[in-house]
Amino acid sequence: MKTQTDVLIVGAGPTGLALAVALQQAGIDHLIIDRLAAGLNLSRAGVVHAHTLEMLEALGVVPAMLAEGIAMARFGVRDRRHRLLAVDFSHLPSRYPFALMIPQYATEHILAERLEALGGTVHRKVEALDIKQDRHGVTVRVAGPAGERDIRARYVVGGDGMRSEVRAASAIAFEGGRYEESFVLADVSLAAPPQDSEVALYFAPAGMVVFAPLPEGRYRVVATHATGGENPDRAAIQHLLDTRGPEGGAPVVTEVHWSSTFRVHHRVADRYRDGRLLVMGDAAHVHSPAGGQGMNTGLVDAVVLADRLARVVGHGESETLLDDYGAMRRPAAVAVLALAGRLTKLALVRGRAPRTLRNLLLRTLGRMPWFRRKLAMQLSGLARREFAEVSGLPAMRKKEGAGWRLAA
Repeated sequence: MKTQTDVLIVGAGPTGLALAVALQQAGIDHLIIDRLAAGLNLSRAGVVHAHTLEMLEALGVVPAMLAEGIAMARFGVRDRRHRLLAVDFSHLPSRYPFALMIPQYATEHILAERLEALGGTVHRKVEALDIKQDRHGVTVRVAGPAGERDIRARYVVGGDGMRSEVRAASAIAFEGGRYEESFVLADVSLAAPPQDSEVALYFAPAGMVVFAPLPEGRYRVVATHATGGENPDRAAIQHLLDTRGPEGGAPVVTEVHWSSTFRVHHRVADRYRDGRLLVMGDAAHVHSPAGGQGMNTGLVDAVVLADRLARVVGHGESETLLDDYGAMRRPAAVAVLALAGRLTKLALVRGRAPRTLRNLLLRTLGRMPWFRRKLAMQLSGLARREFAEVSGLPAMRKKEGAGWRLAA
């Protein structure tokens, strides 16, 4: 592993890998490190939206993602008996008029394979211990299999999550709070999958549950979770579906492939650059999983930042472009936090009268085509295209052919 580079990326999750692919493609010297020995084989994020797919075209990974995932054209909000609201993605003004259901580990694997095919490498089991910047660059003390050493970089990018070491070494504030409720994520197999092919959000007196198809016949379950262990078992997930899913006919869980509970924060960095330190993804913004926006926002961050770094490092343009990255992407994150927050508040409504009022409101809005179109644009990310302008990356865009499956 070299000890000098133009760009050091800390964190090899989806955002770090996307940035590395884009920089490798643009011929920008970089290193990407991660403290883990291998990528996590967990699905976590389970959807890639239309705008994200548009942005990822420049990285040459979209055909593989379309072949791996399942395209879903509908998102439904229900109480336990009735549909309250239906969102149709099939009319989106995009080459990708759907939500692509694909587990995060598959997205990471595709990005990692693309990086390797381009000649790039992820340096694993390498942890950033100390980060110090000066006028001319950044010195990062790392520990890895070969011991400790210093890496000198022109810029350092934190794609290292909510507890980012890069952000901690900067003067970037990360204000916000945390929801009181815990959430559970689980990927499960079912005895008899539901007949409706859609991503479904159910509201019930006991709480909310999201139920969404994944590849390989699996289903993603997301729910508020007041009690229980860190890894809910089959009985716990079944209880969530029985008490919150379709009344009189909840699907039967046969196997839990992965499950976890977590507390949800809502935070955004006050800026995305401090001198030669930059942040993106969860290091810059975290929020509720409602709407499946987190990884999508981070992936777009990575493509936009790669564009600015390629222009500054590769073409000698002004460093003010790096401020432009933050000025563009932070408003997008603020909009996403607002959207996820509204959806979360709707899901967490308590009391019979407030729930009845919420359901009536959603049923009324659901009859209005303009509202359904607006919500589809927000969920797909297409409403935030203005915050994702790129011009300096290699021209990789091409019309995608067959290879994705649109659920009936």
